[in-house]
Amino acid sequence: MTDDRFRRAVYVISVAAELAGVHPQTLRIYERRGLLAPARTAGGSRRYSDADLALLERIAELTDEGLNLAGVQRVLELEQTVAELKEQLDDARRAHERRMAELAARGFNPGGMAPAVPASRAVTIYRATRAPASVVEPVTRDG
Repeated sequence: MTDDRFRRAVYVISVAAELAGVHPQTLRIYERRGLLAPARTAGGSRRYSDADLALLERIAELTDEGLNLAGVQRVLELEQTVAELKEQLDDARRAHERRMAELAARGFNPGGMAPAVPASRAVTIYRATRAPASVVEPVTRDG
């Protein structure tokens, strides 16, 4: 189902209530509490979409688990925040991958950000190591 069709407000309150398995007054209460925001016709009648029905199903799950409407509202807000943050993270990952591909195409090593060196010109640098502990003389208190 396309997003436009999913969000198209087509159900009147009585049909939406029946599909959700609740009383129409419950939908009005949810709207007053800010849990639900149905579309309105020019005459002011409420119209519900499939997205609204999915939200009603989520509200029913949360209330069945024992949450009151304030708790349901908080959970829904947090779920929305998590979804937005996941989307931002996905965008950042895609941007990072594009940038790394651009750098690799220009000859840079994406891992170290240094120019890639052909194996024929590679140089290995050795670091001096400390002498083994047996060679070092122990320090005494006497000096």
